[in-house]
Amino acid sequence: MGKVNPAEIIGNSKFNRFHLALFIWSFFIILFDGYDLSVYGTVVPLLMEEWDLNPVQAGSMGSYGLFGMLFGAIIFGMLADRIGRKKVILMNVLIFSLFTFLCAFADNATIFSSYRFAAGLGLGGIMPNIAALVTDYAPRSMRIKLVSLTLVSFAVGGALAPTIGVLLISHFGWESVFWVAGSPLLALLFMMRQLPESTSYLIRTGKRDKLIAALTKASPGLNIRPDAEIIEEKVTAAKIPLVGLFKENRALSTVMFWIAFFCALLMVYGLNTWLPKLMIEAGYGLNSSLTFLIALQGGAVIGILSLSHLCEMYGSKRVLIPTYIAGTIALSLLGFGGNPVLIFILVAIAGAATTGAQVLIQAYVTSFYPSDMRSTGIGIASGVGRLGGMLGPILGGFLLTLTLPNFMNFMVFAVAGLMAAISISLITDKHSSTNKQVHADAG
Repeated sequence: MGKVNPAEIIGNSKFNRFHLALFIWSFFIILFDGYDLSVYGTVVPLLMEEWDLNPVQAGSMGSYGLFGMLFGAIIFGMLADRIGRKKVILMNVLIFSLFTFLCAFADNATIFSSYRFAAGLGLGGIMPNIAALVTDYAPRSMRIKLVSLTLVSFAVGGALAPTIGVLLISHFGWESVFWVAGSPLLALLFMMRQLPESTSYLIRTGKRDKLIAALTKASPGLNIRPDAEIIEEKVTAAKIPLVGLFKENRALSTVMFWIAFFCALLMVYGLNTWLPKLMIEAGYGLNSSLTFLIALQGGAVIGILSLSHLCEMYGSKRVLIPTYIAGTIALSLLGFGGNPVLIFILVAIAGAATTGAQVLIQAYVTSFYPSDMRSTGIGIASGVGRLGGMLGPILGGFLLTLTLPNFMNFMVFAVAGLMAAISISLITDKHSSTNKQVHADAG
């Protein structure tokens, strides 16, 4: 081949062992991302009792990790577009696995909160960069589906945390769930060898051999000459990637993504932190309350698997709007109680419309922005969203101190779902990178 267009080669490639390896490692990493984020909700009733914390203090302590994620999402999102996604992913895995593991050895709220903040730095940067890297190498025909299937592990990890809690806490104490969180540290060397670097970074830094090797793995059978001309994707962003998010009619959509992320993460972290405690207040035991957290994440898994296919068929926007509306209705009804089976169904719907929808919107964002600003776009959106994530646990704790009727606690989160649906409706798909690429190919 005399001329090489990496975007075209990867877009037209067929799923193979290279894509499978990238998927497996990405799935593994995001699984522990979800585990580490949900593990606090699993142990918070026990920590409140052991350290004599009131709901506001416990909610604030839960927000330290999310505060770290705010900085991590923004810093590592922008850093990845400069030094490469692979390096940042490895740094993030080291940070969040190590400090979540160290939480097991904290003997007071201050030390525990410090470790959660440090872990949050890594947690904030991991999902945006994994989503961007998978998007970089996914065949065009299954891009949204592959990203969604990768990120479904976030909900699997979220369900794994209370499951591990049910199995281990009664025998080994709350510390045991944090021991498990250190597992990714054992796999770092393997990730270093097998994860690819983004093509945009390899092109920009002139690493032709690594670029050609990656393209050959993505599309076996190619015969690329060493002196082949590399056709770069047109760069439309400014030298500062953040400025590019507002260029070419993307300003309104960028702001709407930020609002949607804020509302979505408020629901995700508010419910992940306080759902077991709310169910204990409703009269359920600890283990029974943890099963509701499992149902929440189980609903997210089912939602992602089913809704990602619909996103491929009808577009993310058309699927996300009714999903958030369904979540609003489910959360509104959840606070009124009723038949236990009905409650589990409502919790599962809420999971699909909170954690599940958050995974789908991540895939939506990665397909909206061009490659040269993809990590920045999703990183900034995630960073803004962390403000909502920080507010969720604090807001839940504040509501509990007011001793309001249970339905009022859930109604607050339902309103956030409605706002997310409105924000998504205002995003203009015609200005997305994917839409422009489709028209360019047709032309």
